[in-house]
Amino acid sequence: MKGLIPFEPNSYYHVVNHAVGDENLFRTEENCYFFLNKYSSYMPSVCDTLVYCLMPNHIHFLIKTHPEEILTAHPKYKLDFHKLIMQELSNLLNSYAKAYNKLNNRKGGLWVDFTKRFLIDSDSYLTSTINYIHQNPIKHGFVANPEDWKFSSFSSMLSDKPTLLNRNEVINWFGSSHHFLEFHKNEPVVLIEELEF
Repeated sequence: MKGLIPFEPNSYYHVVNHAVGDENLFRTEENCYFFLNKYSSYMPSVCDTLVYCLMPNHIHFLIKTHPEEILTAHPKYKLDFHKLIMQELSNLLNSYAKAYNKLNNRKGGLWVDFTKRFLIDSDSYLTSTINYIHQNPIKHGFVANPEDWKFSSFSSMLSDKPTLLNRNEVINWFGSSHHFLEFHKNEPVVLIEELEF
């Protein structure tokens, strides 16, 4: 199955997970805020986050794992970068699922058993992944423009408000906020089945 390669230090990955069956992961805006708060508790210790999008039944994140010297200094590091990053990711998903189940008087798994991760191994792939993640709500028919979807990083990229995202890296990648915006307006994307479960 594609998307199950191991995490390595200092590398870009497109990370995707989906709800079990036809379930929704996020029933309310509060669910989304809670998930992002949990994300900020677990993932910054192992990666930087460039862009993201929370969809009702799946998530997309573009991350850059920390360099080897930072990961090996992590208190949970045990000679395996992949296991360390997966442990933090698993802690995030499990923590959210427990709270979600309690809130909704629900039992059982919320996420599919495997989180897909795709190594970003070229400049063009990085550019297209940023665009893909931000265009996801449009391609699924929820909104007409990326800025209309509240729970993605798109609007944050164009804001001056503080953020935990690596906004400068993304904007610098496109050259400027103007070029970032123009690229998203002019570059169409299609849904890729292996990224959508």
